[in-house]
Amino acid sequence: MAVQEARHYGGRHGADAHPTACAGCAHCGETGHRRAVAAFLARREELAAGHGVPVAVAHSPVAARQWVSDELAQSARAVTAHGREAGLAWLARVRTGSLAAIGAAVLALLLGQALTALGTGWTTTRTAGLCTALLLAAPLTAAAHAHRARSGLLAPLTGEDNRLSTTRAVAAAWLLFLCYALLFLTSRALTAAPAAFGLARAAGLVTVVALVSAVAVTARLVVSTRIAGRRLQKVRADRPRAADLLCDDNGRADLADVQYVLVSGAVLAFAAVRLAADPARLPELPWSLALLLGVSAAWHLAAKCTEGGPPVVHAVVRAREAGDLDAPIRTGDDIEIRGHGFVPPGAAAPDPLTRLVVRIGPVHAHVPLVPVPGGFANPTDTVLTVPLPADVEPGRVEVSVVTAAGFETNRVTIDVAD
Repeated sequence: MAVQEARHYGGRHGADAHPTACAGCAHCGETGHRRAVAAFLARREELAAGHGVPVAVAHSPVAARQWVSDELAQSARAVTAHGREAGLAWLARVRTGSLAAIGAAVLALLLGQALTALGTGWTTTRTAGLCTALLLAAPLTAAAHAHRARSGLLAPLTGEDNRLSTTRAVAAAWLLFLCYALLFLTSRALTAAPAAFGLARAAGLVTVVALVSAVAVTARLVVSTRIAGRRLQKVRADRPRAADLLCDDNGRADLADVQYVLVSGAVLAFAAVRLAADPARLPELPWSLALLLGVSAAWHLAAKCTEGGPPVVHAVVRAREAGDLDAPIRTGDDIEIRGHGFVPPGAAAPDPLTRLVVRIGPVHAHVPLVPVPGGFANPTDTVLTVPLPADVEPGRVEVSVVTAAGFETNRVTIDVAD
């Protein structure tokens, strides 16, 4: 649990105790972020246990809760600032890693060609394969350098929410394979006897490439339309991660994404083997595999159309603790807002939680953070507890919730007694 939380949480105390050694240094920023994370986790556990609260506010549960919430909110904002500095280190690694991956792929192909040439000799097909790799490596290297400030080669695979897109990654893999196959056949035709490309037999391959491209465009349209229609909440991630290809915004494995990547990867591997076995023409994909990939893509798109949902308030009631008498809602009481969608996927870190606001009539009340060992008791995705501000006038008042994604829920009317 602590390892997972350490990806998101940091604290002011850690930042103050171990300040960044030099402004703008990526390595120091990453080190400062790690220290802030550890400090925040320790501070949260300390406050959850009831320790560290000043004597001046300890006598009042309401004041103590507000002080704890403000303390954690400041820590969350501080770790976000450290996270931006740590992002510099990540961008540097991705930029270097992109160039290294391209070079390693070319080198691996060269070694493979050399090893398979032992005993059989070097052929024009091997020359064509190596020339094709170099032809593809040049524009890919240029693209990685041009997008060095936006995660290199990952830039075209990253969605508007700063996460890697599964559909874009699958489409890019198939497009890269098709470009390699066409360039390979062209190079082979220039260095050996001309041969037919086998376009008539490549209908399955062309269909698959068209299918995954259409899925990528459709998925983007579905997501943007559902966000604009207030049917899907999206919270921006701090940076792309490889796990985004297989997981939802909360970091949990998503079956629709997993099956789409696995099926696409298996069919792509089949096509690559067919090309290696018969390098004189484009690989022939059986229509049964194209149909299988179509079913997988339809499943993935159906999941995109049904995921998430808007935040909704079902009811607002007076929060009652043990020993309290039943009574109407009055100024200063805690109100409990019941519903769902208050903490959208990707917003479970402390900084997004601090952006939760409850609109009570003309007053905007921030939802207090209530720490417990291992996490937070408030807010949650289905229940929010906030004190009724003193500025709320008695009478009928409308209550709604504004989430970290910027979505406002429906409004529920409550009666505030004198």
